[in-house]
Amino acid sequence: MIKDNKLYKILVIEDNLGDLTIVQELLTDEIVKPFITHAPDFQTASDYLSDSSLVFDVILLDLTLPDKSGQSLITETLNLAQSRPIIILTGLTNIELSIQFISQGISDYLIKDDLNSHVLYKSITYAIERRKVIYELEESKKRYSNLFHLSPQPMWLYDSDTYQFLQVNVAAIEHYGYTEEEFLGMTVVDLRLEEDKEELRKLLLELKNNRDAVNRGKFRHKKKNGEVIDVEIYSTPIIIDNRDCRSVVSIDVTDKKLYEQRLIKTIIQTQEDERYELGGELHDNVCQILATSLINLGMLKKSVEPKGQMWFDQCKETINMAVKEIRSLSHRIAPKFFDDITFDNAIIKLFNSFNVEGQFQTILRFDENIKAISLHKDIQLNFYRILQEQLKNIFKYANATIIEVDIILHNHNLIMKIKDNGVGFDVEKVQGGIGISNMKRRAELFAGQLDIYSKIGEGSKVVVEIPL
Repeated sequence: MIKDNKLYKILVIEDNLGDLTIVQELLTDEIVKPFITHAPDFQTASDYLSDSSLVFDVILLDLTLPDKSGQSLITETLNLAQSRPIIILTGLTNIELSIQFISQGISDYLIKDDLNSHVLYKSITYAIERRKVIYELEESKKRYSNLFHLSPQPMWLYDSDTYQFLQVNVAAIEHYGYTEEEFLGMTVVDLRLEEDKEELRKLLLELKNNRDAVNRGKFRHKKKNGEVIDVEIYSTPIIIDNRDCRSVVSIDVTDKKLYEQRLIKTIIQTQEDERYELGGELHDNVCQILATSLINLGMLKKSVEPKGQMWFDQCKETINMAVKEIRSLSHRIAPKFFDDITFDNAIIKLFNSFNVEGQFQTILRFDENIKAISLHKDIQLNFYRILQEQLKNIFKYANATIIEVDIILHNHNLIMKIKDNGVGFDVEKVQGGIGISNMKRRAELFAGQLDIYSKIGEGSKVVVEIPL
């Protein structure tokens, strides 16, 4: 028979020398060189286990010793043994007692009368390997715990079924302002704004049904003091104590978003300045040149031969048409909301300018309540530009016959819906277009959002919503 030649350091706590001899013989049947230390009573065992220079792979413990027995023996030996596995060797065939001791941390419960070398060897090796696995798991859990609690970013664990917070780290407590007790009495839904909660519940349900999914997204959270912050959330599945959970990292990007908004606003303002300059040049310079040409033509009228009169009149009419078109173009490029036109009139003129030839059936519904509020110039201008861009898209690509535009106030939000009955398109394939990206940026600049709905053959709808 092949014996195990590994070195096993075994502490046998046994007061019966006959039983000790049997254990030694059983061990030598399976192990080449078992290193056995004998303790005849609990006090001796306690001295051995308290000596840091002594290392044991496993402890074999008799349940009845001269100075201690039963539950108190088990409790104190477990405390002294720390992570070392304990196997009970006893003559008591009590199933309930064995279950009780194993539930407390005992590795195995062996009856001396049924003992043989194979059973004892297998119990020892299993106990040692099991302890190694448990130790590695505990170390892994400890490393994770350190990463979790020492992370500078807010982190938490929540139950995938109830959405209840299970753990939060110090960074989350400091950043959000809730105490640990307050967090543990909340769900992840409680961090969201009221108008965002329904969308979150849908996402949580999707993650609940797809427990292996890794999720990343940008959301708005509310701190305890009421401050609203923009966050990037990274969510991964994890199992804790046989419980489906999610580990979440929250990164506050409020300052980053404000910086991006300032950058976008600067870019947009530069574009508007260029447009105003171009519109002014067209209106004040080119139109003046054409007007001068009309004056000069008027001075030549008397000297025009009768046979050239038709060409003279046609030339004058063409210049007048050019002046009219340039003025219209300059107003579209640079609408002067605060100078000579109101927001609603600017929208009406823009809307009508895309239907000069009457090729569309147009419907514009402008909420009269908007006139009663003071809209910031930048909001007016960006709504105008978004409508301008989408009307241009409809004119160039949609092959539509009907255009509907609704601009309304609802729940303190300014909303614009632009709908057509054109050929439609695949939204996924055009989301990266420059025009659409510009429209989205303009909406996001005011903490709003722009959504596009379209299917091939079913027209399209653009919805812009900006909170006031």
